[in-house]
Amino acid sequence: MTIKAAYEAQATATGGRDGRAITSDGGLDVKLATPKALGGDGNGNNPEQLFAAGYSACFLGAMKFAASQDKALPRVPADASVTATVGIGPREDKGFGLAVGITVTLPGVDRAAAEALIAEADQICPYSHATRGNIDVVLTLA
Repeated sequence: MTIKAAYEAQATATGGRDGRAITSDGGLDVKLATPKALGGDGNGNNPEQLFAAGYSACFLGAMKFAASQDKALPRVPADASVTATVGIGPREDKGFGLAVGITVTLPGVDRAAAEALIAEADQICPYSHATRGNIDVVLTLA
């Protein structure tokens, strides 16, 4: 399946996990460093942090979009938050794999309504779509 992109972002990385990543518009310029847990010095950001930031922001945006499209879903409160925890580790076959935990906080929203909103956002969010069936993703309502 192909999509007609409404927006494209472009970033270039040099040096791998111990280098730099810069977006084509210069809006993001990140020093990269291997985390201490993986043998590096940890003095910079890493791909897992960037993925966690992108996934959490996108999922919250998907919740807002879902609520705007379906009046049966609850509105997303201003103090709502989404925390993505991205883990990396060795796969059984070879190489490395990822796992993601998504924790959603929706203060003041009824549990059943919040769960319905999260389920709909999971269907809309492009990160959820891209990871579905590829890595373990656990959704939790705080």
